[in-house]
Amino acid sequence: MNPTGYPQGHALLIGVANYQQISRLPAAILNDVNDVAATLSSPDHCGYPPANVVTLLDANATRTAVLKRLDELATRAGPDDTACVFFSGHGGIVGSPGNEDSVLLTVDSDLADIENTSINSNELAAALAQIKAKRLLVFIDACHAGGAAISKSLTDDKGHELKSGYSQNTFAKLAVGSGRALMASCRADELSSVFDGARNSVFTTALLAGLRGAADKSASGFIKVFDLFNYVSEEVPKLIPDDQHPIFKADNLEVNFAVALSQGGKKSPYSPEIMLTVQEELPWSVLEKILVELYPFGPRDQEVWSRAGGDLSRLQFHSTGQAAWHAALRTLKQGGGGSNINFGSLLSAAKEDFSNHPQLAMLQTS
Repeated sequence: MNPTGYPQGHALLIGVANYQQISRLPAAILNDVNDVAATLSSPDHCGYPPANVVTLLDANATRTAVLKRLDELATRAGPDDTACVFFSGHGGIVGSPGNEDSVLLTVDSDLADIENTSINSNELAAALAQIKAKRLLVFIDACHAGGAAISKSLTDDKGHELKSGYSQNTFAKLAVGSGRALMASCRADELSSVFDGARNSVFTTALLAGLRGAADKSASGFIKVFDLFNYVSEEVPKLIPDDQHPIFKADNLEVNFAVALSQGGKKSPYSPEIMLTVQEELPWSVLEKILVELYPFGPRDQEVWSRAGGDLSRLQFHSTGQAAWHAALRTLKQGGGGSNINFGSLLSAAKEDFSNHPQLAMLQTS
């Protein structure tokens, strides 16, 4: 079996440039969504199943449609999955100074009735909270500079005006929860730049490079959340020095979790990270990490436990793949899990599936 897919990956990507009643944005915003979608669903990059990558562009990105698709994402993404939500478009700031909040502006938003035609931060946070995936990453590329003169305010042709951007309070609210993180294109007092004639915004240019493998500096075969943010936060200021700084918010995030494959899962057998891991850690610990990575749904994933001679009825049920593997290997070390399974048979079964995996190759069956 060739590890060229990331079946647990789900994404909802939203982009609005041609607003019906508000200042329009450059075409790069639509390119951003299309290019991120193509990268996520490419077997040579992130490996998401194309059917799991949903896009809403311009006329299709109404308030009703966005909320409906968020609800669908919550339905299709299970606890062991990874979910990404990407929004590129206008954000607006409402409320009084010191008590500011933000709204996400959909294609049909009306400045004359902003309360009923936008998605406020409480609605968006509630929609995100319904997503069961233990790994959720939200990208917001808003407060755009470029195109119309919309740097600090949004206008329509009726004289209405709304401050452009997102508040820090909103960013923090959207990142609440274990395993949840938010990455935004710029600070609240900055602009998200789009160079004239550029295909993508500055933020998304760096994000795309990171997702296409540049963020995987250790050649682990995975794009991980901290590595991705570190890459983007270093690259954006190089493209536009001193004017734009991406921000990262996480409420309770301790694990540098994977969000996608890197270059289709390509790993380097000479990666310093891989060499040190195998040399310094006990084989059982190394095997557990590898199995969690390759079989994220636990011992039942691809029937690997049964194929290795194990008996699934001897294992306890756990809500996450990581917890299931930890308990299963602990049982195996104590002589349980089935009369015909052992460290060697489990390792051999994994090697049959992933014959080119460098860490597996370094482990010994005896």
